[in-house]
Parts: sequence; structure tokens; C-alpha cells
Amino acid sequence: MSAATIKDVAREAKVSVASVSRALNGGGGVTAETSQRIHEAARRLHYVPHAAARMLITRRTNTVGALLPDLHGEFFSELIRGIDLAARARGLHLLVSSSHDGAEDAAAALRAMQGRVDGLLILSNHVDAAFLRSNLPAGLPAVLLNSAVKNPAYAVLNIDNYGGAHAMVRHLLETGHAGVTFIAGPTDNFDAQQRELGYRAAMAKYAPHAAPDVVAGDFSEEAGYRAGRQLLARTPRPRAVFAANDMMAVGCLSAFKEAGVEVPGEIALAGFDDIPIARYVTPSLCTVRVRIADLGRSALEQLAARLEDPRRAPSSHTLACEIVTRASCGGGRPAAPQNAS
Repeated sequence: MSAATIKDVAREAKVSVASVSRALNGGGGVTAETSQRIHEAARRLHYVPHAAARMLITRRTNTVGALLPDLHGEFFSELIRGIDLAARARGLHLLVSSSHDGAEDAAAALRAMQGRVDGLLILSNHVDAAFLRSNLPAGLPAVLLNSAVKNPAYAVLNIDNYGGAHAMVRHLLETGHAGVTFIAGPTDNFDAQQRELGYRAAMAKYAPHAAPDVVAGDFSEEAGYRAGRQLLARTPRPRAVFAANDMMAVGCLSAFKEAGVEVPGEIALAGFDDIPIARYVTPSLCTVRVRIADLGRSALEQLAARLEDPRRAPSSHTLACEIVTRASCGGGRPAAPQNAS
């Protein structure tokens, strides 16, 4: 049995093909009674609109794109989960692409999605205002995540990296540590830069006699493990370590446990992000909580609002963080995050 066509629906509902098209695609020009009759006919015939034909009529793909720097690790899986749940709630599909190898790779990924998506969510270290002017088609709505771009032409959604890091350093110092060692993230990463700025500002304010102590890292577990081994080789060893993300904190914890170092008895340890595994390692990880799935959801909602109203002006928002005290830093009452402003 062949699939029903739009002509079959029109014949069944006793209306024109144009009326069926308008009713099924949400257009005007048909009464509520006629629209109901058309939808009932389509259900009886199990009619499925042709996606390509619908795109020609509505000029919408009902698909949004997400350009991310990586798809590996709990942060990105949680981010995609938040985006996808919000997209599905609005009847939107999600097309995800990643770029690892610089600005040209990111540009190629954007070109590959053109014509296939109604809007874009972009999280990339390689994307600045000049890149967007060169590679983002005019009129294609986009929301930038965790971006340094400050241009009213682009919508931006950031997390308060500076305030979260500032509050964690203050918390560690107020639990009695004379100083805090910081394991930094990638030097070209906006989140990492802001977290290091928050660390340095808090050290200057709350431990002015202790010099900032920064160890290189790249957000990976392996980098955290290497940093942990490096810190264990020092004399004296640091008493408090703050990693710029949880993945490095987990790697650092592994190095400490491998050496028989007690956490937090000998060295207190904290991370940033509150990825799901953070509460299940032993000891559970003290961290700065970023509601990662909510970040994805908020970004999708902001993009969906612009899709529904193309005249809506782009806006910028910053999501607050909070300190989560767990066993790895010895507990105590956390300090409130201090916003960068």
C-alpha cells in the first residue's frame, strides 16, 4: 500500500491542497473547523508530511546546530543533554559538530551546517567577532557560550567563572590554609582565563603575603595527574590545591592516593564544574558548581526565543556558580561567589 499524499488528504477532507498545506504547516487562511477536519483526515490516512517540502513552505528546518570544541568528557555530555532536552521539548532536532584544530576547522564546521539549521549554539575558543563576521551568515541566529565576545550584535551566555574561582579560594583560605596552589586550564580558553583571574584576585585580597602559585594544565585528567605528581615532588608540599576543572582535580586526586597522601588531611583539594562523578570519587570532591545541563537548556531557550521572534535583540547573560563543600577540602561554610563586576 502506497503512502498517503497531500492530495489524498485534500480529497478526504474535501478541501484544496493549498488549504491542507496551510493547516498542516501552521499558516493562516483556514477556519478552526476546517483545520480540525484536515488534521483528522491526515490522522486517518496516516499522512506524514515530506520534510523537504515542508522546509520549502516554512523556510524552517526545525533543527538547531551546536558547535563544540570537544564531545569527550562529562562536561560536554551534560551540556549536550541539557541542550537536547530543551530542544525536544520544543519539537526541535539537534545537530552537533565538534572542532579541534583551530579556526579553519571551526569555520568548516559552520559551513557544513549552513542551510541545515535554523540557528546555532557556539562554544569555541577560536570564535571572536571577526570570525563571526566572516563565517556566520547574516540573519542566522546564534548564541555564544562561555565567550569573550562583547558585541551587541551577538547573544552571549557565560558562567561566572571569575566569581566562582574567587569564592573557592576564599573558602580554602578561610578554612586555615596559608596559601592555595592553582592548576590552570588551557591558556587560550576563556573559562580557564577567567578562573585564573578569580584565583589571583582572591589570593591578592585574602592572602596578600602569599605569592600566587600556578601550575600548568589543560583541563584533562592526565594533566591533573601530572600536576599532582609535580606537586608531590616539592618540599614543602602545598596544603591546598584548587584545580581549574573537576577532571584535573580527579587526576590530581589519583596521583595523591597513589602516593599514599591523605586528602584532605595532608592536602586539601577542590575542583570546578561539579561534573556528576565529583560526588562519587573518594573522598568526594569539593567544587564550584556549574549547573551544566541548565547552561545548555538556557542557551537553547535563548536561541529558541530568537527563532520565534527574529526581531528580538541579542542579549548577554551570566549564570551564577555556587560552592559545594565535600570531604576533599575538609568542609566548613563556603564563601558566597563574588561576581566579576
